[in-house]
Amino acid sequence: MRMYDMIYAKRHGEAHSDEDIREMIAQYVAGEIPDYQMSAWLMAVCFRGMDDRELSTLTDAMAHSGDTVDLSLFGDHSVDKHSTGGVGDKTSMVVAPLVAACGLYVAKMSGRGLGHTGGTVDKLTSFPGYSVTLSAEDFLCQAQNVGVAVIGQSGNLTPADKMLYALRDVTATVDCIPLIASSIMSKKLAAGAKSIVLDVKVGSGAFLQSIEEATELAQKMTAIGRRCGRQMAAVISDMDVPLGYYIGNILEVKEAIMTLKGEGPDDLRELCLTLASQMVSLGHGISLEEAQKLTKETLDSGKALEKCCEWIAGQGGDASFILHPEKFPEATCRLELCAEEEGYISQIDTTAIGRCAQILGAGRVKKEDEIDLTAGIRMAKKTGDYVQKGDLLAILETSRGETLKEAERCYREALTISAEKPEKRPLVFAVV
Repeated sequence: MRMYDMIYAKRHGEAHSDEDIREMIAQYVAGEIPDYQMSAWLMAVCFRGMDDRELSTLTDAMAHSGDTVDLSLFGDHSVDKHSTGGVGDKTSMVVAPLVAACGLYVAKMSGRGLGHTGGTVDKLTSFPGYSVTLSAEDFLCQAQNVGVAVIGQSGNLTPADKMLYALRDVTATVDCIPLIASSIMSKKLAAGAKSIVLDVKVGSGAFLQSIEEATELAQKMTAIGRRCGRQMAAVISDMDVPLGYYIGNILEVKEAIMTLKGEGPDDLRELCLTLASQMVSLGHGISLEEAQKLTKETLDSGKALEKCCEWIAGQGGDASFILHPEKFPEATCRLELCAEEEGYISQIDTTAIGRCAQILGAGRVKKEDEIDLTAGIRMAKKTGDYVQKGDLLAILETSRGETLKEAERCYREALTISAEKPEKRPLVFAVV
């Protein structure tokens, strides 16, 4: 395999052999292929694409470029979930214990937040004592004993993806659907779960703006997983408005706890049940209707809440915060934003809302940035709601008071208020 030949072939729309793809990834990770040649190949893929066989082989090669997690002791009952990222997306906090309470095993590695999207690991550190780092043995032991273990990404998982993503980030090849699919799925394959459910976000708060693009990505990723021996489903869900009403680490944990107690917002509950039902259907090999009934009963009975307490305590966290969320620290500064005109909230720039939370301290600009776990937004009104002048729109919270003025400007600019009520969008557009 010569890298020159790989670039030339892909530039002319030719398909690569499986052997050449695997050798290319191995040589690149070993430092034998320079970045300038790999950059040229990535750009050729952006223009010419890859067929399903090529893409599956590329993804599998990336997944096996470093360490992998062996979940074979759980047989066909290990399940995982991945979201492509959004604002207010705290579903893992509800779905993981819910699915575990249904008798499956969720051994999950999650990332930290960067930019306007929040990270599950940051939310979990809101619990005093919670360990986001476990040895491989302790990670599997926690999953086996409790049914759920969630830690930060560790070890030498998918070094090829890390190298390729860094290159894509500086060569304008990030928004290429085949490359996005291989990046996401390489990490999921390396994490070892037999069944994987994807939550593909679409809308103003997602990196995909059209349902057509989201559907294409979902189809690519599920095809990769199935060719690599995994059971797959993908839910295409709305991110044109934040999920739930709370945005920010401790605030999102509180809303997840409310949902586990049966007191959460309708959209968060609906999406959590949708994702959990798909996971339970795949993991237990039962019909979707049976899985829907089981997950709803498990959530409503309080068993998922009990499992959440068991999970947090098992990883060293103070589970009393789940039963008594008033124990969480609160922000020292609050600002109530009230409507300056009347009308319907016809549109929300959800990315701007996420940026507002980031300004308050709830997110990072750079990986090394310190976040303010107490910072965030309590929304009072969302798309479709009618507001009178003076009605409460949201409460901004932070322990960094100097951020409030800029955050207020950002939030107000994110809302469009008009005389006509907007058409309601579905929460779930499709399941692939």
